[in-house]
Amino acid sequence: MGASPDTVVTVSDMDADARDERHSRLVGLKLRALVRDHLGDDSVPESVGFSPGAALIHRDDAWVLLDERPETRLGAALVWATRAGARSLQLIADSGVGTLARRGAEFSFPIEVWRVDGRRLVPAVPGPLPVSSPPSPEHEAFRDLIIEGGAAPIVEHGVLCGEVRGLEVCRVVDDPHQHTVRLEVGVGAHDREAFQMMHGDVPTVESLARIVTAVVQHRDMGARPHPLNRLGAERFIRWRIEQAPELVGAVEIHPAEPPLPRPNLKDPIPCVAAGRDGDGCSVVVVCSSGVDLDLVPFAADARLAAEAAEPGIAGGVRLVLAMPSRDRIAATDEVAALLRRPVEFVSVD
Repeated sequence: MGASPDTVVTVSDMDADARDERHSRLVGLKLRALVRDHLGDDSVPESVGFSPGAALIHRDDAWVLLDERPETRLGAALVWATRAGARSLQLIADSGVGTLARRGAEFSFPIEVWRVDGRRLVPAVPGPLPVSSPPSPEHEAFRDLIIEGGAAPIVEHGVLCGEVRGLEVCRVVDDPHQHTVRLEVGVGAHDREAFQMMHGDVPTVESLARIVTAVVQHRDMGARPHPLNRLGAERFIRWRIEQAPELVGAVEIHPAEPPLPRPNLKDPIPCVAAGRDGDGCSVVVVCSSGVDLDLVPFAADARLAAEAAEPGIAGGVRLVLAMPSRDRIAATDEVAALLRRPVEFVSVD
């Protein structure tokens, strides 16, 4: 059967598919060779597809090679291993192994992490959480301006930005050319750059206030779909919980840093809030939107980060996962059931 009249397949598409297939095959060969040499066993079977990477079962152990952004693939690897009936998960990666080992230690299912060193596998040890630093005094000087413009100041891993109902609308940045610090207005780096070019002569507070007014119209329950409410949906959930902490059984909730810095604004990445419930117990809430197989490992890391920030609360932190009910899938529950410590789910629709 030929392609439908509406389907256009370009040579570049075919080339890309061929490259992906070739790369996948090479990753599979790499995995088998690494495991075979590590075990000294020629009976190691061929790998199967695991995107992005490769996987195989040998003597009831799951061996998974993580190829891209390995620190975000522990959840998917756990789902594959347990559904394949494996008794343990052996994770292999070129990078991010400290994060994987730290998160893996939070599970009762046996997990070992290995770093690739040439043709050898080297055991990885749990890495420390990133050390958080406050914004510099020069950056903190813009906090009042952010508030005056109508945004809420948020600090994550030393970066001061302003949010409107969970959407970042400004950020304090260093200008490497003029050696100055300024507040850039806009949603994302490209938008901030374009806004600076078009409205550089408009006072910053006035510019920010305009953006805030536009964003508020679209980030509300029942608002029609719009780019301004599709971005950062998980952070809109956090904002809602801030306004109504009883949704997660708390009396007070505020934004908290994620365990690792957020790489960008476009990709949906869980966000974190913290607070206390009516009994005075610490609560860590991880908000998510969309299906994310790595949500539970991320949340376990967020609990570790909260305990590291307040050593006295270790062992007494409630961990809550907040998400739309449609995004809670069986695989997420399966991974959560493997945690050493309990986690609660709350639907926010």
